[in-house]
This record gives sequence, C-alpha cells and structure tokens, in this order.
Amino acid sequence: MNKCKQFSGIDSFEDLVLNLGITKKMGGSMWFKLNIKSILIVLVLFIGLGCTPEKKAGYRILTAGIRHESNSFMPYLTAVDDFTILRGTDVTKDRAWAIFLEEEGIEVIPTLTATSGPSGIVSKEAYESFRDEILQAFQDAGPVDGIFLDMHGALHVEDYPDAQVDFIQAIRKIVGKDVVVAASFDLHGNISQEFMDGLNILSAYRTAPHVDGDETRLRTVKLLLEALHHNYLPQVAHINIPILIPGEKGITNVEPVKSFYDRLPEIAGMEGLMDASIFVGMPWTDVARAGMSVQVVAADAQYLLKAQDQAEALANSIWEQRNNLQFDVETASIDDAIEMAQESQDSTVFITDSGDNITAGAAGDGTLVLERLLAHQVSDAVLAGIYDPEAVELCVKAGIGAEVELTIGGKIDYVFSRPLSISGTVLSLPKGDANSEKYDVVMQVDDVILVLL
Repeated sequence: MNKCKQFSGIDSFEDLVLNLGITKKMGGSMWFKLNIKSILIVLVLFIGLGCTPEKKAGYRILTAGIRHESNSFMPYLTAVDDFTILRGTDVTKDRAWAIFLEEEGIEVIPTLTATSGPSGIVSKEAYESFRDEILQAFQDAGPVDGIFLDMHGALHVEDYPDAQVDFIQAIRKIVGKDVVVAASFDLHGNISQEFMDGLNILSAYRTAPHVDGDETRLRTVKLLLEALHHNYLPQVAHINIPILIPGEKGITNVEPVKSFYDRLPEIAGMEGLMDASIFVGMPWTDVARAGMSVQVVAADAQYLLKAQDQAEALANSIWEQRNNLQFDVETASIDDAIEMAQESQDSTVFITDSGDNITAGAAGDGTLVLERLLAHQVSDAVLAGIYDPEAVELCVKAGIGAEVELTIGGKIDYVFSRPLSISGTVLSLPKGDANSEKYDVVMQVDDVILVLL
C-alpha cells in the first residue's frame, strides 16, 4: 500500500539519501558525493513522487462499541439491562486485536462496549446512555491518532432514523475529520451512505454462519495501523443494492454467495485499495437502509474512483445473480413440511421455523410448529424448544413425573405468535449448562417430546 514501501525504514531526507547510496555517514555528519544529478534524483523521489516517511509507532487509539442486531418486528424494546457492558481493561482483556496493538507498542484507550443478542429495537434510554458515556470518555482522553469501533451494523433505536449515523457524527464532533476511524462489523448490518461518510475504514465478517469475528476485528485494527504508519486518510466507496433477503439465502459457503465473497481478498490486494466488504443485510429491521451493500476502502482520495469502480463491478455482479439467491434446503409450509418428514426414508428430519429464529431477534416463543405436530398426531417428534420462563417455573414447582396443564408461548411475541394450551408429563428438569442456576423442562405432550426454556 505504501507508495514508497521499497524504502521501508526511511524516516527522513537523510535516511533516503543514505538508502540510495549517494552519501556515506561519518560520525555525526554526512559526506556528500557532490553530484548535482544525484541530489536532483533524491529530491524527485522524496518530493515529486510523494514519498512520505512512515511514522513511528506509539499511537494512541480509542476503542468503543455498541453491538446489536435489532428486529423491529418484535413488540418490545431492548433495555440497558439486556446488554453485557464492558468498561476499561475488560474491553481489551484476552482480545486478539488488543494483544496485537499492545505488542506493536500502541496505547489502547478502552472506553465502553455494550453487546446484546438479537432482539427488539434498542430503547432510546439505553442507546443514549451508552453513547453519552462513550463520548465523555472520548472527550476526556484528549488527542488521539485513531479510533477502533467494534460494531454490528444492524443497530436500530427507538425515535432515531439511523442511530449509527448519530453515533459517528457525534464522535466526529469531538475528534474532528482528520482522526482515522476504523470499524468492524457483522455482515448482517444495514449500512447507509451517511454512516459510511463518517468512517475511514471498515471491514465486515466474510462468513455466515460466523466463524471469523476475531479475524475481522484483527484485520480492521491492522488496517488502522497501516493507515497511521503511512499517513493515509482512507475513504470508503459504498453502494446499496436493492436486494432484501433472509439470512438463510446469504450463506457464504453456498453459491453464488461464495463466489462474491471469494472476490474480496483480490479487490483488497489491488494497488491503492485496503479492504472490501459485502453486507447481506438484516431483513427484520424495517428501515429504508435494510438490504445488501458493498464497500471498498481506498487508501486515500486519489484511489477513491478506483474503489468506486470496484464496488460498482461487485454490486452489479450481485445484482445479476439476484434470482439465484435461494435457500440451500427444501422449503414448505409447516403442514407440508410435516407431511414430507413423515414420508421421508431418512431416520431423522429437521424442521426449522425460520420465522421464529432467535439468532435474528425473534422471541423463540412461537407455538405454530407444536400446534401442527399435535394436529397431525405426529409420533416420535422432539420440539426444542419454546421459551416460556413462567411455564418452566410451574413445572419446576410441580416436579418430575407430575401431570401439568399449561398455557405456553405467545407471551413475548404476542403479534406473530399465540398462546397454546397443553397438558403433559414432566420428564426431567435439566439445567441449561453446568454454570446455570436456571432449569429447563423436558415434557411429554401426547407423542411429542417438548423442551421448555
């Protein structure tokens, strides 16, 4: 990326002259070969070609983050208490990206990260409390060289058209336009041009299901450090693509999506370009910016047109394949799916209710599948599981072997789900994991084994 990387280690005019072999260094002085042509060559290389010396390490980098995947179809708000909040050294503890920066001699100034699993949109109170604490910490930190933001990209907040834009603009008011701001993202983010205008560098996950979160954060801070070393002020070419798909159509090891992501390293390796990203988007956030997008990071303004050309080429490729973005498994209505499973010769058949996907912010208390299993009198079926703490508490009080009558589900998502009355036998009361104090319930309902969480 460095236009003068063949002269790595050069930090002054004197170093450049020595590197070219035009002089010899003797003691504390320099002895020049008095050759006008040689001196002119040096000046052309150092000034005319725009060679800038690499900065030494010793930078100050602030870090913060608000990570949330907001599902606006859920009839509840995500509050402060729903977040895991880390402050100070807890933000950087055992993090690969932080270890890397510290090994490079960088002063990392951690502030606050707030993280919650996918759920309803974030309350105004929660967002503003996180934002204001981060901004105050940034204010108190004094001058810095760069900022690393650990984000998700699908944040949506009560009463805010785009809280991510509000967040980055508030940061810019404090640090100005010349501080390099880099951010890492989940590829299920919904990204707007206005948000990108506030960033210099971004990098998104390249795998779904996700296995490269740590790798993406590390890549992002390495890009930040590269920009600081070479005095870059990167810019982002961004294109929204009018494609809205569920996550199940954006699996990165399935074609044609795999081929899209396979192109990213090649684009990122081009002269003057630093990174490239594709966002699949989060369809369950009902906002205008929802959907797919691509970004290419230019090292500085002179490469922005090249970045834009690459972003457009990638976006056009995705658009041309839009009708080939399909589910990688069979799909059907719930009744048809049950009939297909009963007719299957396979020993085990999985049926997934993608409309009640808790990893996309759904409540997990939908009863449709159980209702239809019972209606079809399916035997030898296991449903795992339905989230209903109230029903779990009643079963725990009744005890193993007890016959219970319950009304389950439809208590959190009361818009798209409805409560279902059942009767059955409590078979066991396992704990969720070794460190959990909470019980789950395994019960028999007709010929269906049901797990309540």
